[in-house]
Amino acid sequence: MTSPFPEPGLVRWRRIWRQPLALAVMGIALCGCSFDLGSLMPEKEKPQDAPKAAAAPDSAVSAANVTEAQAHTAKAQGLAKSGETQAALDEFNRAVALDPYNAQALYGRALLYQGNNQHDFAIADFSAASGLNPQKAEPLLGRAVSYLAIGKVKEAAADLDEASEADPHNAQVWTTRGQAYERLGDKTKAAASYSKALALRPRDDAARSGLARVGG
Repeated sequence: MTSPFPEPGLVRWRRIWRQPLALAVMGIALCGCSFDLGSLMPEKEKPQDAPKAAAAPDSAVSAANVTEAQAHTAKAQGLAKSGETQAALDEFNRAVALDPYNAQALYGRALLYQGNNQHDFAIADFSAASGLNPQKAEPLLGRAVSYLAIGKVKEAAADLDEASEADPHNAQVWTTRGQAYERLGDKTKAAASYSKALALRPRDDAARSGLARVGG
C-alpha cells in the first residue's frame, strides 16, 4: 500500500544526471516518498543474518533499546519534514545504533542519503529495509532510483519488476519502471509501464511524456 504525500522543502534534490529522463526519475522519487512509513515495520521474527547496514549487535536488541529507537525515529521524521535534514540524519543514526532492525529508521536515513547524492549508503540502507520487509514496494523503489542515479539500470529494472509485483497499484513504481526500461532500450516494456502508470494516475506528466517518447 502506498500513500505518498509530498513535503515541500523536505530535501533539495541535486542534479545527478543531465538527461531530462534522469531528472524526471528523481522528481518522481521526491513526490512519492514519505519519511513516515507507518506500514513499514520490522517483522516480529528477526532474521539470522542482518544486512551490513543493519548489522546486529552481539546480544539481542533489548525492549528498552527498541522503544528508545522508535522515539528517535519519530523525532527524525519530524525534523526531516521540517527540512532539518542534518538533525534528522543524526536522529536516524541514533535509532539504527540502538535497534539495527528498525526498518523505518533505515528507510528514512536512506532517503536522506539519496537526497545528498550518497547513493552507496542509500542503497545499503534501502537493502536493509527491504530485507526486513520483503513485500514492501517503497524500499525497492528507493533503491531503484539510486541504482538509476549511478547508472546501474539493469539492477534498477529488477527492483522495479519486484516492486510492481509487490504493489501493482503504485503508479510511481510503474512510471519509474518505464523510465528504466526506456534507458535499457526496451520500448515495449517501457510503453507498457507508462500506460499502466497513466491508467492509475491519468495526470502523470512524466508517464505521459515517456509514453510519447517510446511511441506508445
